[in-house]
Amino acid sequence: MPSHSESVSRLGLRSPVIQAPMAGGGDTAALVAAVNEAGGLGFVGAAYLTDAQILERARDIRSRTALPFGINLFAPTPEPPPVPAAMLAEALARVAPFHAELGLPEPEAPAYAGDGFGRQFAALLDSGAAFYSVTFGLPPADSVAAAKARGMRVLGTATTVAEAVALERAGVDAVVAQGSEAGGHRGSFIGDPAANLVGTMALVPLVADAVGVPVIASGGIMDGRGIAAALALGAAAVQMGTVFLTTGEAGIPEAHKAAILAAGEAAAGQAAVDGEQTRVTRAFSGRPARGIVNRFMDMVEDPQAPGAVLPFPLQNTLTRPLRTAAGKAGRSEFLSLWAGQGLRMARRLPAGELVAELLRGTEAARRGLAG
Repeated sequence: MPSHSESVSRLGLRSPVIQAPMAGGGDTAALVAAVNEAGGLGFVGAAYLTDAQILERARDIRSRTALPFGINLFAPTPEPPPVPAAMLAEALARVAPFHAELGLPEPEAPAYAGDGFGRQFAALLDSGAAFYSVTFGLPPADSVAAAKARGMRVLGTATTVAEAVALERAGVDAVVAQGSEAGGHRGSFIGDPAANLVGTMALVPLVADAVGVPVIASGGIMDGRGIAAALALGAAAVQMGTVFLTTGEAGIPEAHKAAILAAGEAAAGQAAVDGEQTRVTRAFSGRPARGIVNRFMDMVEDPQAPGAVLPFPLQNTLTRPLRTAAGKAGRSEFLSLWAGQGLRMARRLPAGELVAELLRGTEAARRGLAG
């Protein structure tokens, strides 16, 4: 296992702070640039962007900062099998009352839009990004070769040791070890994602011992203490998402930011709020993802009726109109309130100030560990 300083140098990082890619609009160009200018590494979650949108986002970032940034894509996925009529009818029926409540038309059966990885990756190559990362699988061999030919570093996301070893064999330059505390979708691709629930602080040393490339810790890390702990366990850097969602530059709806902050404020005043404030759910996208518990999550996903939720990405397509309308209306009970288990430590800060605080906290915590 390379030393921390060697790993940081190999990855071309200026600090151990990486802003996680957050597909769906959280990581705006303003956020990426602010993180970069403060000494971190900003990332774009581009899985839901078209090739034209990827290029436009990259141009916007480059107009704000000359520093390196990254772009993340979902690995190519096969078309989901046809959905039985009864399952489709049940899924539509579960969502219909919420459409009515927001004054939306009846929900329509979602269609598979096809896998746009090829076009997205072509745009990524021309974007000027310095880092290419993949979630939900292995990066195609030709994409690894093409990215490295452009001087990009390639990252892959793992939730188990087996996934990390597979990513190293696929040629990645670093493995993001993503623990079960992480908010939103996790990058599982071997076995059942709902069963791959290894915590970050257990996963990081296991992965660090199993691979020869640098390891980036992800999941539930919200301050300098968490960063220092991850570095002590063998990580070269950390990838943080939830902590950046409440910055002014983040692109999520204000209702989402308010829900994250409210969870922390409520927790300070009482021992427990709704039990565990976050939960892993398939209700919004069809793939397990961690978010703040709300009414939609409680009413749509029924363990006794798993057929009420369509497979990914069809469920994601089905719920998108509702989530879009809810964001505009400020209705958090219908939003996918993605957040990690460390959400109680969220705070409102400009992104640049947040990165500076994280770096100061890391140094203080590392001095404490050394003393």
